[in-house]
Amino acid sequence: MPQRRQVVLIMTDSQRWDMLNCYRQTGLQTPSLDRLAAGGIRFDRAYTCQPVCGPARSALFTATYPHTNGSWGNDMPLGRNMRTVGQRLRATGIQTAYIGKWHLDTSDYFGLGRCPDGWDDRYWYDMRNYLDELSPEDRTRSRQGKTIQDDIPDDFTFGHRCSTRAVEFLRCHEQEDFLLVVSYDEPHGPYLCPKRYWDMYADYEFPLSPNVHDTLDDKPEHVRLWARERPAGEHADNKLVNPAYFGCNTFVDYEIGRVLDAMDRHCPDALVIYTSDHGHMEKSHRLYIKGPAMYDEITRIPLLVRWPGQAPTEAVCPHPASHIDVTPTILDYFGVPDPGTLQGRSMLESFRDPAVRLNEIIFIEYARYEVSQDGFGGFQPIRCAFDGRHKLVINLLTTDELYDLQVDPSETTNLIDSPEHVSARNRLHDRLLEWMNTTHDPFRGYYWRMRPWRTDAVPPTSWHDDGMIRQVPREPDEPERLDYSTGLPSTPGPKPVSPKSRPGR
Repeated sequence: MPQRRQVVLIMTDSQRWDMLNCYRQTGLQTPSLDRLAAGGIRFDRAYTCQPVCGPARSALFTATYPHTNGSWGNDMPLGRNMRTVGQRLRATGIQTAYIGKWHLDTSDYFGLGRCPDGWDDRYWYDMRNYLDELSPEDRTRSRQGKTIQDDIPDDFTFGHRCSTRAVEFLRCHEQEDFLLVVSYDEPHGPYLCPKRYWDMYADYEFPLSPNVHDTLDDKPEHVRLWARERPAGEHADNKLVNPAYFGCNTFVDYEIGRVLDAMDRHCPDALVIYTSDHGHMEKSHRLYIKGPAMYDEITRIPLLVRWPGQAPTEAVCPHPASHIDVTPTILDYFGVPDPGTLQGRSMLESFRDPAVRLNEIIFIEYARYEVSQDGFGGFQPIRCAFDGRHKLVINLLTTDELYDLQVDPSETTNLIDSPEHVSARNRLHDRLLEWMNTTHDPFRGYYWRMRPWRTDAVPPTSWHDDGMIRQVPREPDEPERLDYSTGLPSTPGPKPVSPKSRPGR
């Protein structure tokens, strides 16, 4: 019998890379994920495409950046012509199931409770479905941290119910080809979990980076505004106490362990990919949760892969990796060709050999937070390029940043004006501008090029600047897009503009 093609993608929410013991031994207990890492590859420099829940998922599941797919803020749905990995696989006859937090429909934090195209509605279970199972009183309890005082049972939680459905799926479909996504909300607030997990960390202190002492003198204005609620010196002990967050972190590890145990029973040879959507500031740079910044605490995420018989065990990949490559990898695994619209690439080569470097530079962005109401600074257009050592951050409306993570892993010293770093800075800047053009970033323009520190930048000579048009690649089954001026098929790339055709003439 031919070997089954099976993938299980497991993800959490707001789980920082160093909250896994296999990345950094801090005293946090994550035995299930540590076991997964020991059986495969740990990617040490993996990054989200945007450190916000919805946009991070949009890139992960479509292989297009948020600025392309339309979901560049929470509660902003994917564009109608965007296709998820579920849609692409289901069109080829592959069984696909999604269990857990989705956050890609135009609703609220909890979702619509309706299965979108591309997934099996028999297994669809988002946070709205979970709330619909609860009484009005229990709905409120599920959203309040003080509920932990009631010592709730495991099966009251969203995470446990997701795991139970995942275990059932694996039991029923062990003889089929499939993609199963298990998407936990934990350890995102309100940190709902049984009391025994909170009790584990009642006297625990998480060791923080020296950047808790960051004066923010060389940081952008919007970062200083964000930090105002946390005055300098507040974290002088360099420790963090948060039993709710850390307890929920261990709880979701336990729930992931239930799924891994079921895989061992029913599909031991399946490809397993684990990650989180983004991290959590937890007082680093005097900031909290996530938002308009590119610091490692929120952009660097855990990424573990187990692929029996193909990937080595107890291995580490030190090279930059990105969520943008997850969907192309899954499609490649199933033998589904790239339709020409994906902005990532398959990682299967590095799965087989972690020494292979696939990405010279990875890119991250930010536009807006937005979830029902926007209390996170409004529109903050940011683009970032990272080569594994140097990280360039263009904060369009405030001050730009450059960090050398090899000598300054805490990102405390902004080198944007450093004469010794001009070459590295400008090289990343050139690549970032090229990336914005090749991905048809709708927010691009000459102002990304004309930064105060870029003294050799070429000023714009016309309203049309470099002439790059908005045209994006189309799906194979979509009609050709037509040029406005001719009615003939148009092609991406620079488009000469004559004076007569310019606006206002």
